[in-house]
Amino acid sequence: MSSGNGSAMFRSFSIFNYRVWFIGALVSNVGAWMQSTALSWVVLTQLTHNDAGAMGITMALQFAPPLLLVGVTGWVADRFDRRKLLMLTQSLLLVLGLTIGVLLLRGVMTLPLMLVFAVALGVVAAFDNPSRQAFVSDLVSQENASNAVALNAASFNTARMIGPAVAGIVIVAVGTGWVFLVNAVAFLAMIVALRVIRTDELVPRVKATGANRLADGFRYVRRRPDLMVTFAMVFLLGAFGMNFPIFASTMALEFGRDADGYGLLSSILAIGSLAGALLAARRDRARIRLVIVGAGMFAVAASLSALAPSYWLYAATLMLTGFAVVTTLTTANGYVQTTTDPALRGRVLALYMAILMGGTPVGAPIVGYVAAHAGPRAAIWLGAGAALLAFTIGFSWLVLSGRLHRHESRRFAFSLDETRPISVVNRVAPEEFSDEVAATTPIRLPSVTVPDLASDPRRPAAERLDDECEVGGEREVSRDRLIDGRPDNRG
Repeated sequence: MSSGNGSAMFRSFSIFNYRVWFIGALVSNVGAWMQSTALSWVVLTQLTHNDAGAMGITMALQFAPPLLLVGVTGWVADRFDRRKLLMLTQSLLLVLGLTIGVLLLRGVMTLPLMLVFAVALGVVAAFDNPSRQAFVSDLVSQENASNAVALNAASFNTARMIGPAVAGIVIVAVGTGWVFLVNAVAFLAMIVALRVIRTDELVPRVKATGANRLADGFRYVRRRPDLMVTFAMVFLLGAFGMNFPIFASTMALEFGRDADGYGLLSSILAIGSLAGALLAARRDRARIRLVIVGAGMFAVAASLSALAPSYWLYAATLMLTGFAVVTTLTTANGYVQTTTDPALRGRVLALYMAILMGGTPVGAPIVGYVAAHAGPRAAIWLGAGAALLAFTIGFSWLVLSGRLHRHESRRFAFSLDETRPISVVNRVAPEEFSDEVAATTPIRLPSVTVPDLASDPRRPAAERLDDECEVGGEREVSRDRLIDGRPDNRG
């Protein structure tokens, strides 16, 4: 049994391209976490006098570009070769990290200059993130996509365990500038991996035709109430709950710890995060119900963190926090990837990443201000409240959508319906339909709701679709869409 579970958990490793990608991403992510830890500590302790507000502004400037450029970056991820695009973005991030490190070592870095670099890092990341997320679907087949996303999260959080702790030690030993130089070298691992990948083994991509497709991602999500709810929960967690650099650094100072103490907190957070990612990798598919449960767990974990009386008890609560947040976000990411039309996956993922990361410009300055004026515990309580609101939105939607209802045979039990999303690409006019998508996504609708009508071949196709079309559990009556009706039960 255990060997079978282990095989299922790591099944994407059977693919050569994914193994190469995983190794390169792991090394690169270690460097990225080292740089993230050093950047926060520099702003908090070297460029200001423990000003959490300035730290919040720095984070906001870093994460604002993904939100502002979401339409362009998603279109680029769908339109161009993602492997070459990632080689470009990784190279630019290498140059930026190297420059910041040199300026710090020369002692000429200032807060305004660091804010400029924060914007530059954000702009490059705005193009890097959706391409990186969507590229996973180019490496593995559809049935392994959810597993690959979860293993990516495991890589990310393994690096999160190593990077901050190493960064804290390096900062104390030789200074922050060297951390940025190490990160610059780490980017080479990803660039090499992208060159080693066998391009002839990549999964063929489905591209939408037509010049004006930037709005298709927005239209698609608007027609999917399940994605709307998922995005709302992710936004609240990203804006107010996931400001860990502010929470951990200010709490470390409150407990009288230095940079190594702050780095250790980030690594302890990653222990729970890694556990959540590995458990997500074992699941056969991502379900929206787990996103809702994860948001509730995050609210509980953040509340415990705000009440922690000592450094080590606070550190212990961070493991539960990490487990909750990764369970929520990994499941949300996998759900979005596996239930989105392939022709629009890059744009929808860009919108997802923009909402996740773009929430930071909204929440980080607020959380930083609260931490600076009311203390770090008040800021953590703010994050707990946002997570509770996210849980409330998700749970309310479950009830109102009719998925959660009384069990038919058990008196005090409830049952939850599974979501069967159908991929829908909205088109503004029939002549803009994509022949390529139509040719590669055959319509196969299950005759469940009205079998005597939906299966009648004498009825017009559009009328049969109207009877059967169910997007994220909500009935849709529309004839100007292209529908992929594979009944894969991914909800």
